Amino acid sequence: MSLLLTDLLNLNLSDYTEKIIAEYIWIGGSGIDIRSKARTLPAPLSDPSKLPKWNYDGSSTGQAPGKDSEVILYPQAIFRDPFRRGNNILVICDTYTPNGEPIPTNKRANAAKIFSHPDVVAEEPWFGLEQEYTLLQKDVKWPIGWPLGGYPGPQGPYYCGAGADKAFGRDVVDSHYKACLYAGIDISGINGEVMPGQWEFQVGPTVGISAGDQLWAARYILERITEIAGVVLSFDPKPIEGDWNGAGAHTNYSTKSMRSDGGYEVIKKAIEKLGLRHKEHIAAYGDGNERRLTGRHETADIQRFIWGVANRGASIRVGRDTEKDGKGYFEDRRPASNMDPYVVTSMIAETTVLWKP
Repeated sequence: MSLLLTDLLNLNLSDYTEKIIAEYIWIGGSGIDIRSKARTLPAPLSDPSKLPKWNYDGSSTGQAPGKDSEVILYPQAIFRDPFRRGNNILVICDTYTPNGEPIPTNKRANAAKIFSHPDVVAEEPWFGLEQEYTLLQKDVKWPIGWPLGGYPGPQGPYYCGAGADKAFGRDVVDSHYKACLYAGIDISGINGEVMPGQWEFQVGPTVGISAGDQLWAARYILERITEIAGVVLSFDPKPIEGDWNGAGAHTNYSTKSMRSDGGYEVIKKAIEKLGLRHKEHIAAYGDGNERRLTGRHETADIQRFIWGVANRGASIRVGRDTEKDGKGYFEDRRPASNMDPYVVTSMIAETTVLWKP
């Protein structure tokens, strides 16, 4: 890129104008595609409810028919923009018809209802989301660092590994880590995964609906960074068939009662309820998950619900510390990497707090 272009991209607008650029971000028709467009606002803003609503052509995202194509964007959460910097912002939005009904792919609206229920609010649900993903070579859709049309050495040296023959794409991962911290996302860590070319970042602990807002913002930032780096981001739960680990989005969860004395009993009751609704949860936990949840590669079989302490082959894992302290949190290992965090987090809260079997 020419020096002049770089200079222009790095212009600090706040030296010259009050105006800011807001990138409005929403989820498209497939439920995993992230769309965005930008507009100028007269001055910096930090409250999403003060931002103007906007609209877009839903017939181009698979969310509306051509003859009635307008979908309305409602701003819901604001993050600092790590690409434009200055006072510019990223805005997570959800999607409505012109008469104010959430459109079918708007999963945030129902999640917000669950998270604003007084019983759920009182329990202060905390989430820690572990997002696994795979980086692919641009034109061949094969993991980065893999020989074209061939395979690297078997799994073993890659998990949390270092070195040119073990860790592929660390520049993307570290740029993303810093960009998320800059944006105001509660990103809590990153690591190289078991399959080469696969990585993970964690978001949390975050409370309620903001877990979903933050994970979608982090996914958007990662899409933008991979775009710059010329690699393709995949959230497929089993990108490579065979003896390679799949990609999940393990969801760590606790409520106030679980974090308080006697919490382990509350955790066991919650897990029992999750077991009774196993099929409903699996159906909502991401597409293609049956290719990942096979009972191998640190997963439980998709048909069976099992939980255990420190067991990575379980549907739900409880940590040793939680068992020892008699309180804490648990990890739902079933969600796939392409899950919608609004759906998964709100469903866990609904089943464990609101649902009476």
